[in-house]
Amino acid sequence: MIDVVWDMETGDPDDFLTLLLLIGHPEVNLKAVTITPGTPDQIGLVRYAIAEFNLDIPVGAYNIEHPKQCVSKWHYDTYGNIPPSRDAEPGGEILLRYCDENTTLITGCPLKNVGSAMKLNFKVGRLFAQGGFAGEGVVPSEKQLDKFKGMVTCPTYNLNGDSKSALAALSYSGINIRRFVSKNVCHGVYYDQNMHEYFAAVKAKSKSLAWIWQGMDVYLRSHQSGKKFHDPLAACCAIDESIATWAEVELYREKGQWGSRLSPGSGTWIIIDYDSEKFISTLTAY
Repeated sequence: MIDVVWDMETGDPDDFLTLLLLIGHPEVNLKAVTITPGTPDQIGLVRYAIAEFNLDIPVGAYNIEHPKQCVSKWHYDTYGNIPPSRDAEPGGEILLRYCDENTTLITGCPLKNVGSAMKLNFKVGRLFAQGGFAGEGVVPSEKQLDKFKGMVTCPTYNLNGDSKSALAALSYSGINIRRFVSKNVCHGVYYDQNMHEYFAAVKAKSKSLAWIWQGMDVYLRSHQSGKKFHDPLAACCAIDESIATWAEVELYREKGQWGSRLSPGSGTWIIIDYDSEKFISTLTAY
């Protein structure tokens, strides 16, 4: 079992589904959740989920006074009319208190809470971030997705959402190991109708699987081609690093785009391939 803190947003279903995965996974001890930007609507949604699973864990917010709701319609269509809440502490302080050298911090959002925590000199054993890009020169050509063929750099939402904090995290001494789950792999990982049928067969194993199936059942009604499963892949790679093939690299930003260069000894790793069977096995290991 690994100690985990989950840093999330709620504009996309991925993050909430990953919260459900981490809440119920038998190999995870979920210590805390932080949210970006951290509105009352977001806090209420997260508080609802952890209460439904009989958990009592702290919740952090980057900016509880953010003027927008920042929760997609899908969340309410799936799980009901959930009231807002202001029951959250500053996200950086939560990371300072609940991260240590034996904890894994998984991020599925811009690194705003991480930026706040670095100013407080927090420490964490492993950072698994969904974001970044590995392309030509790092990912073998036969492993590159068609839409990224030959590309060296590419925009990436989470890292560009707070590029200063992302760049700072690459050299921050309080993070022992940095692992990035990049677009050239995660954009090829889908929850589609076949995966939905598989979940239907296993969802009785746990409440988490049942809730993930429920969420995707609603999503697939209007998106029949499926959903890229970025954040669940990052979480599963944190649970079992051997799901991924990793390259040790230097991440860099150039003209608003991100790239990677091979750099042995950097302490920063990026995914260049994954084992789909191991991923599914870890995703549904209840």
